[in-house]
Amino acid sequence: MAKMATLDIEGKKYELPIVEGTENELGINIKTLRSDTNGVVTLDPGYKNTGACESAITFLNGEKGVLRYRGYSIEELAEKAHFLEVCYLLIFGELPTENQLNKFHNDIKAQSHVDEDVKRILDGFPKAAHPMGVLSSLTSALVAFNPSSVNVDSEEDMYKAIVKILGKFPVLTAWTYRKRMGLPLDYGGDSLGYVDNFLKMMFKKPNGEYATNDIVLEALDKLLILHADHEQNCSTSTVRIVGSSHAGLFVSISAGIAALWGPLHGGANQAVIEMLEAIKADGGDTKKFMAKAKDKNDPFRLMGFGHRVYKNFDPRAKIIKKAADSVLEDLGIEDDILDIAKALEKEALEDPYFVDRKLYPNVDFYSGIIYRALGIPVEMFTPMFALGRLPGWIAQWREMRLNKEPIGRPRQIYVGETLREFTPINER
Repeated sequence: MAKMATLDIEGKKYELPIVEGTENELGINIKTLRSDTNGVVTLDPGYKNTGACESAITFLNGEKGVLRYRGYSIEELAEKAHFLEVCYLLIFGELPTENQLNKFHNDIKAQSHVDEDVKRILDGFPKAAHPMGVLSSLTSALVAFNPSSVNVDSEEDMYKAIVKILGKFPVLTAWTYRKRMGLPLDYGGDSLGYVDNFLKMMFKKPNGEYATNDIVLEALDKLLILHADHEQNCSTSTVRIVGSSHAGLFVSISAGIAALWGPLHGGANQAVIEMLEAIKADGGDTKKFMAKAKDKNDPFRLMGFGHRVYKNFDPRAKIIKKAADSVLEDLGIEDDILDIAKALEKEALEDPYFVDRKLYPNVDFYSGIIYRALGIPVEMFTPMFALGRLPGWIAQWREMRLNKEPIGRPRQIYVGETLREFTPINER
């Protein structure tokens, strides 16, 4: 027998079906609430308690610190898989065979060429333009060079659009960085893996040879995996709601980039470095700032500790901490900012105030450290996040279109003026 919830409104009862997910999550289906009740809606600012869709892509349990892609634990994927395998898994639902993965990679490489006119668009941006604005604009501009809409009923058309954006997006991200740094643009090389080729496009010096650093490559590969999807967050929900109007994949991704730009979402790792720089400018006394963080009357907030979703620990942070330690050791960097970060980490992991409240360093804390160690400017941190989140956005857009979800159209509770008569301008 189906489970039901009973809603009592002014003495009249309404039966609402309860939906149960495969991980025993419960949701009250209010799809017909407005029509059944003659106009009653729910009010949920920020949609914190609202399920906008049924999805088979990512499972997240913040209370227990669990994150899984298509049923696979993030810990196992980060240890045993490569980023491109995880891309395939998220988008198509299963881990690829060796033949499927090779074909996928070759098809992506075949679509990595970016029209020369895109370079002209890039040239039009001032060097000081924020990389996220540049990346969002360039991604949206891809529509001009691929004007035909994707036939979502054709697997072939969907696949072509997917490999096209996966091929071009790393190029646009790397070019955005090189524009910022005043470096000539680079296309990488066909002989390298997906992530290694991205590193080459980013860091190859104009007159030098590129040499793969396996420790850096492994760290970035893991970091991209950890960022690949995170359920119905702000940018992912944006991609789905833009796509629900039957907007194309590229422009939907561009909208997701804009949503990710905000400091409360993708800009968190940038905020970590900015906080560390402020601590350094103040003299570098980490104990002073830990005390400020514990003082509820002090406006200072410790960035990169705790998480809005994870109430216990961020499972991604445990994985990337090891990678961050390896990168710092391998590169042997002497940096006051990174020294301050390590001191804050040590104190937070030992201080009962932070331990009792489970305010552990999160993935943004460690990703900021890695990017800083690689010499990536803080303005590029969020574009790096976007590169990792790309397969999740694609998977969510694809799922939404294949499920033929209706156009997103939230309701509201109107709290403005009631009907008023118009006053002529000479009487106001």
